[in-house]
Amino acid sequence: MSRKETVDELREKIDQVDEKIIEFLSQRACLAQKIGQTKNLGNEEIYVPSREKEILQRVSRLNRGPLPEQAIRSVYREVLSASRSLEGPLRVAYLGPDATFTQMAARERFGLSTVYVSVASIQGVFQEVERGRANFGVVPVENSTEGVVTHTLDMLVEADVKICAEIYLEIHQCLLSRPGRSGQFQRIVSHPQAVAQCRDWLANHFPQVPVDEVASTAQAAQMAAQDATLAAIAGRLASEFYGLEIVEENIEDQSNNITRFLVIRDQISRPTGEDKTSIIFSVKDEVGILHRMLEPFAKNRINLTKIESRPLKNKPWEYLFFLDFNGHVEEPGICKALKQLEKICIFVKVIGSYPRGL
Repeated sequence: MSRKETVDELREKIDQVDEKIIEFLSQRACLAQKIGQTKNLGNEEIYVPSREKEILQRVSRLNRGPLPEQAIRSVYREVLSASRSLEGPLRVAYLGPDATFTQMAARERFGLSTVYVSVASIQGVFQEVERGRANFGVVPVENSTEGVVTHTLDMLVEADVKICAEIYLEIHQCLLSRPGRSGQFQRIVSHPQAVAQCRDWLANHFPQVPVDEVASTAQAAQMAAQDATLAAIAGRLASEFYGLEIVEENIEDQSNNITRFLVIRDQISRPTGEDKTSIIFSVKDEVGILHRMLEPFAKNRINLTKIESRPLKNKPWEYLFFLDFNGHVEEPGICKALKQLEKICIFVKVIGSYPRGL
């Protein structure tokens, strides 16, 4: 029977493994630097969503435990972020202020070794990218319980940018207050969507406490940090950032509460084989037009994943349609469908072909 190793002996083995990990990380970083030098010569993009998706999928397949897949992805996300920073600075604009769910989504995608720019409005995020002051922007587009973010849809019509990636983030709301003030608040503040996501919980637990709406969950947390009479509905990151106590966590009414965010930039992403395409189009108001506008996709066996309509500005009772479907715009079947669609539309705009969310 073999002797059981002591804690000190096991720790010594861990130290030896750590030395190897550092050695291999350094080797990886050197290779990333060489790739960065080659990219600079060819004026290529530093961040390539398709390549990073491929890496994360590969390391997930290689993982044999005991670490769960999500832990491996988290570790490699930071490895990729640090390696990317060696290739060159990367600026990412997001809908602020600090500690919003949009910032959480941006960090989830780009990691900590990135320069983040907090912007006060969705329009401002688009402008940062359009004017070249940010390489990428991150904006919310829809929530699984509260629906679409209409301002984002409107900006996708107007702005000269493309969707290059999407992020799905589980949203867990917390009730926050100043330390030692749990339950002693007179008002609750938060963003309208956060309030809507927690409406039943608030009615059951604090039916007599007024709820006020503010511009963001982060602003609500900032207000609660400054005023002991307030509590805020916001995420865990906000509690850490503003030094607040979590009175109650996971107070959202629906446990499956997910927000989809878009990553925007100035060009279309390369195909990966697992892509999604988003388009906008408008049609003339004619009998049977809804059937005719969807027919090209059915004929070319293209799987539609979402359709949304928005009123056309300054033209009452006319609409823009937002359509998501599987596949990349460079695929022959999709090219054919879009050409057929253009024949019956006033205009068609491809707003992105990008890797489907992980």
